Amino acid sequence: MHSKLPHIGTSIFTVMSQLAVKHNAINLGQGFPDFPMSEALIDCVTEAMKAGGNQYAHTNGVPLLRERLAEKINFLYNININAETEITITPGGTYAIFSAFSTIIQPGDEVIIFEPAYDSYIPNITFNGGVVVPIALTYPSYAIPWDTLKAAITKKTTAILINTPHNPSGMVMTKEDILQLQEIVLANNLYLISDEVYEHLIYDNKQHESVMKYPELFARTFVCFSFGKTYHCTGWKLGYCVAPENLMKEYRKVHQFNAFSCDTPKQLGIAKHMQDKEAYVSLGNFYQEKRDHLRSLLATTKLKCIPSSGSYFESYSYADISNEPDKVFAERLVKEFGVAVIPMSAFYHDATDHKVIRLCFAKKVETLDAAAACLLKI
Repeated sequence: MHSKLPHIGTSIFTVMSQLAVKHNAINLGQGFPDFPMSEALIDCVTEAMKAGGNQYAHTNGVPLLRERLAEKINFLYNININAETEITITPGGTYAIFSAFSTIIQPGDEVIIFEPAYDSYIPNITFNGGVVVPIALTYPSYAIPWDTLKAAITKKTTAILINTPHNPSGMVMTKEDILQLQEIVLANNLYLISDEVYEHLIYDNKQHESVMKYPELFARTFVCFSFGKTYHCTGWKLGYCVAPENLMKEYRKVHQFNAFSCDTPKQLGIAKHMQDKEAYVSLGNFYQEKRDHLRSLLATTKLKCIPSSGSYFESYSYADISNEPDKVFAERLVKEFGVAVIPMSAFYHDATDHKVIRLCFAKKVETLDAAAACLLKI
C-alpha cells in the first residue's frame, strides 16, 4: 500500500500519555481538563435526549445553535454573521481545520504555517496534496517574523494558517499583527485559515483579535472553533467553522460527504446553555488563576517560565538544568519524577530543540500541586 502520510507515526501526545499511565505519572502533557464540566450543561443535554432530540441533525448544524453562535459573535466581535449560510457545526475543531484545507487546496498548492505548530496542520496539508511551508516563530517571544513571511510567498502560495491564542506557546496576536497579516493576505490574494479554538482562554487583560473583527480579511478566511475548549468537554468533539457565504458553500460540499452531521442532543444542549454568557466570559480569569498558581509553585525551581498569555499551556526552559535533548528530558521527567510533559521539538517539522517543555495547567489545583511537588525535586 502506498501511504498518503509516509512520515507520520504515533503522535507525541499518545506516546507521553502512554508513558504517564505506565509510570503512574501526573499528566501535564496532553491538553484536557481533569475537573468536571458544568452540571448545568449536562442537564441541558439530558433534557434534549429525553425530549427526543436523538436523530440526525441538519448537516450544517442545529439551527438554534447556529443562531446562538451568530448572537455570540455579534456580542463579542460586533460583526453580523448569517447563521444560515456562514456557520457550520463540525465534529471538533481539528475537523473544522481539516475541512478548510480540503476545501481550498489543489495538488501542489503551498500553505504557510508557523512553528511550533499544533501537530495536525502538516498532515492535514500533506494529505490534501498541499506543500507545507513552515516558518519558525521568533524564540523565545514566539512573535511572527513578518519579513520572513513576506519572503516565503510565491506564485504557488494559496493560504496562510494562523493560531491565536497559540498552541503550544500561548502567544496572542495583537491588532498590529492582524493588520500586517491582512495587508499580506489581500496583496497576494491568499486564503487564511484562523484557528481560534482558545478564543476565551486569554489573560493579562489582553484581547482576542478575532479575524472576524476585520471584514476585508474575514472575506478570505475560514475561522475554526471548539466547544470542547470552552465548556471543558474535549471528549465531546464538537466545534464549528465560520466563513463568508461563498467560501462556506464550498466548505459544506466537503462536510456533507464526510461527517454529514454532528451529535444532535449535545448541539441542542449547548444551544440552551449558551444563554449563560458568564460561562465563557469568565473563562479567562478561571484559567489565569491556574496558570498563575502553577507559575508560583515553580518559581523556586531552575525551570525558567516562558510566559503564556493564552491557551491552557505554558512553556518552561530547562536549559539551566540539563543539556539533554528535550525528548530525552521529557521521558526522564516521567520515569524519574512522575510528571508527563510535551517536548517542544515535537511541534517543529525538523525537531528544533530550544530545551523547552510544554505544560498544561487545565487541571485541578490538587493536580498542579502534586505535579509541582514532583518537579521541585529536580
